[in-house]
Amino acid sequence: MRKRTLVSFCLTALLAGCGPARNQFAPPCPAPQLVTPLADLTRYDTSSNRRDITDTIVQARVVSLNGSCQQGDSAATIATTVRIGLSVQRGPAMKGRDVDLPVFLAVTLGGDIRDKHVYPVHVTFPPNVDRVNLTSPPIELTIPVSGNVTGASYSLIAGFQLTPAELATNEADHGPKL
Repeated sequence: MRKRTLVSFCLTALLAGCGPARNQFAPPCPAPQLVTPLADLTRYDTSSNRRDITDTIVQARVVSLNGSCQQGDSAATIATTVRIGLSVQRGPAMKGRDVDLPVFLAVTLGGDIRDKHVYPVHVTFPPNVDRVNLTSPPIELTIPVSGNVTGASYSLIAGFQLTPAELATNEADHGPKL
C-alpha cells in the first residue's frame, strides 16, 4: 500500500508541472475584421466586354477569420495562428476545375497597415460540384506587444488582393472600403 501511495504522489508531482501556470490566461488577440468590398471577388472572362453570369469564371467570398493567440518567444511578442474561411462558386466561363485565389492577411494598428502578405489559395472543384467551402492552411504571425500595446490593440483584416477594376466594381456594389 505504501508503494502505491508513493507512486501516486510522484505522478501527481510530475503532472503538476504540466499545462499553464495557475491563473495564467492566454494573451488578448487582435480583433478580426472583414471589409466588405475586399471580402468579395468576381472574376470574368476578359475575352468579351460583357459582365453577365455567362462570363463569370469564379465568385468567392471571405466568410470567416478565426485564430488563437499565445505568449510568444518573449514577453514582447504574441504568437498568433489564423485561418481564413472561403466560399467559392465555379462560374460557367471557367475552363478546368482549378483556380488560385489571391487572399491577403493584413495586420493593422490604429488604422495603419503594419504588415500584409498575399497567400495564394488553390481551389479544386470535384466533378459535379460547383461550390466549395474551405479553410486556408494555418498562417502563423508574431506580433510585437508592450506595456501600452497589447494584442487587442491590433486588428487583422482578410480579403482578396483585387485589381483596380475589381475593387471599383465591389465599391459600386457595396460602397467604399474603410
